[in-house]
Amino acid sequence: MGRLTTHVLDTMHGTPAQGMKLELYVREVSADGCSDGRWLSLRSVTTNDDGRIDGPLLSGTDFKAGCYRLAFDVEAYYRARGVELPQPAFLGKVSIDFGIADEQAHYHVPLLVSPWSYSTYRGS
Repeated sequence: MGRLTTHVLDTMHGTPAQGMKLELYVREVSADGCSDGRWLSLRSVTTNDDGRIDGPLLSGTDFKAGCYRLAFDVEAYYRARGVELPQPAFLGKVSIDFGIADEQAHYHVPLLVSPWSYSTYRGS
């Protein structure tokens, strides 16, 4: 069965991003696919000591093809770590929109982040 996982690495400190809040959304299906539907919140979670979530974000019958968004609260994470950020911070929430096409596959969406930059990729 397919599943969705994530993890967050704090590239400023060279550590997993422990305690980062993130939210998973799914886009309502519209007549033209994913471009018009509303974003519906599925779960809110916080990363563990290893910068991961305890278990998949989606799996089993909840893991369906569609358009998803992961929104990572980068600003709150760095402020909680005592990092001095401008007001407003350069990065507030980092949202990654991605599609799931294969319901049997493992989709891993990591975030590598600092207060000034981020990157992601489809991991395994």
